[in-house]
Amino acid sequence: MGIKAALPKVELYLYTAVLGVALTWAGSWIVEASSENVSRKVFKSHVKPGWHYFGRKMDVSDFEWVMWFTTFRNHILFALSGHVIFAKICSMASPKHRGLIYMMYGSLAVLLTMGWAFMSMVLAHCFILYSVALIKRKWICFVAGLTSLATFKMEPLVSWQAGFVTGSFDLQDILFYGGCGFSIMRCMSFALENCEKKDGNYTFLDLLKYNFYLPFFFFGPIMTFDRFHVQANNPNLTRKDREMWNITVHALVHLGAILVVDVFFHFLYILTIPSDMKLVKQLSDWSLAGLAYSNLVYDWVKAAVMFGVINTVSRLDHLDPPQPPKCITMLYVFAETHFDRGINDWLCKYVYDYIGQNHDGIFRELVATICTFAITTLWLGPCEIVYIWSFFNCFGLNFELWVAKLFSLPPFSTIEGAMSEATSRRIRGLFNAVNFWQIILYNVLSLNSLEFAKLVAKRLIVTGFPLSTLSVLLVTYCGVQLIKERERKLQPSDYGAASLPPRRPTTAPRSSPECF
Repeated sequence: MGIKAALPKVELYLYTAVLGVALTWAGSWIVEASSENVSRKVFKSHVKPGWHYFGRKMDVSDFEWVMWFTTFRNHILFALSGHVIFAKICSMASPKHRGLIYMMYGSLAVLLTMGWAFMSMVLAHCFILYSVALIKRKWICFVAGLTSLATFKMEPLVSWQAGFVTGSFDLQDILFYGGCGFSIMRCMSFALENCEKKDGNYTFLDLLKYNFYLPFFFFGPIMTFDRFHVQANNPNLTRKDREMWNITVHALVHLGAILVVDVFFHFLYILTIPSDMKLVKQLSDWSLAGLAYSNLVYDWVKAAVMFGVINTVSRLDHLDPPQPPKCITMLYVFAETHFDRGINDWLCKYVYDYIGQNHDGIFRELVATICTFAITTLWLGPCEIVYIWSFFNCFGLNFELWVAKLFSLPPFSTIEGAMSEATSRRIRGLFNAVNFWQIILYNVLSLNSLEFAKLVAKRLIVTGFPLSTLSVLLVTYCGVQLIKERERKLQPSDYGAASLPPRRPTTAPRSSPECF
């Protein structure tokens, strides 16, 4: 009960007005803080010359974003353009062998970019995990795969392997860790799918086709082997109606998102401000709340743009890649929080859904989430901040189930049954507003620092109580109700009166710190 119910239009208009005014107010304070403190010592190292004709400097704190659109821009455009042209010609000439052709182009690009040592190391891991896959025991595949992944996430093995890759270009470290990490996850997917294959085994060539598909190789997303194998070997290359139009529209949307982020970086220094704790402590509670929220929205935009560009290329190759992450603004339950849908799908398929089954048993769900976040911790690189992030998000996911179980029992279920659906939706919205800020606080850990997250939590919960706490929750409640209304209109038949959202684990924002 709750989401399915409609609310009066006047009430929704009021929610829209409150939310709009609050976001504008908080945004104006962040703009003011950005403009008035640009001469501070911390800002000088993070804010560089930008739009000279507007007299604005640009926030360059995010090395990933700067790398993609300065140093890496020409490289990735050249490599992906070559792939698109090469793939189109070859798919027209030999559609039955396009998977092999993609592999040849991807392998050559990786070899020319990273050298023989890197290529040999990746092939060695692939061969080891392929050999393990022939045993057809899932637990052995997991042990071997996680051990291989640990060699790229934990010292001293990661430094030892990185030492084999010689060179001095700026992107070497990024490409090394990305290419190796995603390769291991793909090899594990291959091994686990081979365990499910009843008649014989997949070949080593099938693994190479899967792993060396260039658009996915260095930065993902991860498409599980079963999906990739079927799609890459499908000789039927006909397109659906308006498919090319949709691909073009998505490409233009991502280009627009890049321009919008560039504009924001010249006026909102949301990434630099949290690094100056003296300044942060001087900001109002509302500014801190807006700053924490803005950091998560930006990280979602960054992930959506990167995956969007790669997914556009893969769609041109007649693949159906994992979708971009769901916007953090649209999330009010931990069960739908993920910043990398490819990793999320991988975890759900091989760990979370496999152990948790239907996800309604408290103990089984606890075991499933602990195992899922243990692997996620290893994927991110074990360190203190990742341990804290994993613990709180694991707790949040389980706490949702515990609360849902509790409120499905009398007398709570009886009380809710006596309410109107609109009243039930409003009450649920209050709990969802609290949950929304738990998601913000738990995930801002991986974007900024533990000190910043603790300060935001203290100001909003302790020192800001009751005025700041209740006013922020009021605005959040308005936003949650508008999200519920959008969901109701988009999928009215999918939200029954007592239904719960599908259970899904969370994965960290892509810009979580590397801890090795």
